[in-house]
Amino acid sequence: MLTRRFSFTGQTSMRPLKIAPSILSADFARLGEDVRAVMDAGGDWVHVDVMDGHFVPNISFGPAVMKSIRHITPKPFDVHLMISPVDPYLDAFAEGGADIITVHAEAGPHLHRTLQAIRRLGKKAGVSLNPGTHESVLEYVLDDVDLILVMTVNPGFGGQSFIRSGLEKIARINAMIGDRQIDLEVDGGVTAHNVGEIVSAGANALVAGSAVFKGGAQEYAKNIAAIRKAAESARGERV
Repeated sequence: MLTRRFSFTGQTSMRPLKIAPSILSADFARLGEDVRAVMDAGGDWVHVDVMDGHFVPNISFGPAVMKSIRHITPKPFDVHLMISPVDPYLDAFAEGGADIITVHAEAGPHLHRTLQAIRRLGKKAGVSLNPGTHESVLEYVLDDVDLILVMTVNPGFGGQSFIRSGLEKIARINAMIGDRQIDLEVDGGVTAHNVGEIVSAGANALVAGSAVFKGGAQEYAKNIAAIRKAAESARGERV
């Protein structure tokens, strides 16, 4: 099988590299301690995966749990809502401390209206696309988003393997973004071994769960450093 090689355009050099540990992989019995530890270890954003057992086949946690750990770090809470309907819950997550609220394009009929509602709450607005969703759904909302999240696994569970066809989608979305100040985030199977290809395709924000939290708190700094080093090396070789 041929491996797709991407030519780095330099566009992502305008968008700082961010590593967003997914607390879905944290120890829920010590969630607050794990959030503090992973941010102290070098995480840039706290990625909060919210699942409802309806839009995705799993249930995680809601705004009350998120609010209970919001005081632990001043770093941004990057909240990924894998729920449907989503609009009735935007206020609660905004009040709970979300800085970025990302909704799925597939989760409701009025994506533009939802993005407007998020921005009216004073939060950054994001759109997420499942692996089977074409990036053309972004065309008419590009000027209304602050972040685009490309799923490289089917949402609902942590620990899945990276879907390589997502690299092509990342590259196409990066071209669509152009010089807009939109973060391009990737979630699903991100590791130190594949992150070079991911950032070369155009991503600058990297969600990692198992790859960060494996080995316990004593390994968090090493795990984050390995991902960051591989990503920075890939970006640096092509700048």
